[in-house]
Amino acid sequence: MTTTFDDLIISAEAEQSQAIRRREKALATVKYIHGKAKQEARARLTEDEDAEVAAAMETHALAEKDVAGAQHKIAQLTAAKAAEERHDQAMQERREDPATAPTRKAAYDQVARVGREERTYNPDNCKKGAEFLRDVLASQIHREFDAEQRLARHMQEERVERGQYMERAVGTGGFAGLVVPQYLTEMYAPAVAARRPFADAMTKLPLPAKGMTVNISRITTPTGAGNQAAENTNVTNTPEIDDTLLTIPVQTAAGSQTLSRQAIDRGLGVEDVTMSDMQRRYATNLDSTIVNQAATGLSAIAQGTVVGTATAEALYPKVLQAASQSEEALLGQANPDIAVMHSRRWYWLQSKMVSTWPLIGQPGIPAQNGGVNYAERYGGGYRGLLPNGMAVVVDNNIATNKGAATNEDELYVVPQEESYLWEDPDAPQFIRADQAKQLSIDLVLYGYYAYTMSRYSNSHQKLTGAGLVTPAFA
Repeated sequence: MTTTFDDLIISAEAEQSQAIRRREKALATVKYIHGKAKQEARARLTEDEDAEVAAAMETHALAEKDVAGAQHKIAQLTAAKAAEERHDQAMQERREDPATAPTRKAAYDQVARVGREERTYNPDNCKKGAEFLRDVLASQIHREFDAEQRLARHMQEERVERGQYMERAVGTGGFAGLVVPQYLTEMYAPAVAARRPFADAMTKLPLPAKGMTVNISRITTPTGAGNQAAENTNVTNTPEIDDTLLTIPVQTAAGSQTLSRQAIDRGLGVEDVTMSDMQRRYATNLDSTIVNQAATGLSAIAQGTVVGTATAEALYPKVLQAASQSEEALLGQANPDIAVMHSRRWYWLQSKMVSTWPLIGQPGIPAQNGGVNYAERYGGGYRGLLPNGMAVVVDNNIATNKGAATNEDELYVVPQEESYLWEDPDAPQFIRADQAKQLSIDLVLYGYYAYTMSRYSNSHQKLTGAGLVTPAFA
């Protein structure tokens, strides 16, 4: 195949994009290491951290040179392409009579210019992903040339924009790996079903490119300080600082569906329904795991406070008690600033009428109002404020079958800053297709993530008990 200037420019742009991302990742590494030292109130970095920062800055410097080199290469190729186009135009004018020659597009106009032209799949021509999934199926089952061409063009566009993540989409065996168009993951992951309200409120960090664990050092034995007994006497040097490694597993959220060839060939809207449902189940599974997973989930690690009576007057003081206990555990490392609750609990609180008001006025809360409702839809962000100014996150992945009578939910008081979620940068999720002997095709959607809320014991609190039984709206 003859290489064109457009091919060379696309390749140079891909090199530039990858260099920019290496540069940004290096700076993010430096920021993260120094931020961790600040949170742990350390004046100095460890030797390993110093070495990691130095390596990151060296990577940044090399990436800067690569960016400049790619920019220079793009400028040269663009100038050369313009010269070639002028030459071709001049040759064309000499060969054809301008008065009778038909209008003809230059060969370059038949080439997709990534970054300058409309994407193959975009919200205008592929709003919910049906066209993308239809091309995946058509290329696998019918080997349609046009579908294969569109998918190939889409993958070239992805290589330009997210080249460093493309290796994660490599297929094995009988599978072909394809990157789901990014706007679809952005639209579906936070859009429907129980989704991921709490996950979206957590502190986000990029998942490391390699490995199946994320490791965090926790100071378990702090240093000591005291008054000097007398001049020229030894100052306190005990206890000696010690740490414990917090190891966080990288988990895989995934789902699959097997579609019959008959459904694909003769069904109506099959692709649309399948794509949207797989996306929302992926998001729901991730958030539900963070909230409910045994041993490490929010419900498992949060310290419990019992609410004995199902009234708003009984519940709210316990919210403040939980916030007090969280702050006592954190002491300025973070602030308990989010209340995470089921939608039934949020609407129940809104239904309550009270005749008394908080003794202490709260920031942002008007007088004689117990809180604020932002009237946001489910999953649209913070739903409102409690009387103490704490933001409300409504998440229906919270179980409602807790307690002896299996009819209780839980309410969590959470420091957002100490709720960590690692995900692949740009949230890459991949879909694969394979034709089976039974005239069917398997679709798989997956992604990697890790989370923790356990850097500090008792930093996360929860309210439980008979005060959180099924609400009575009366």
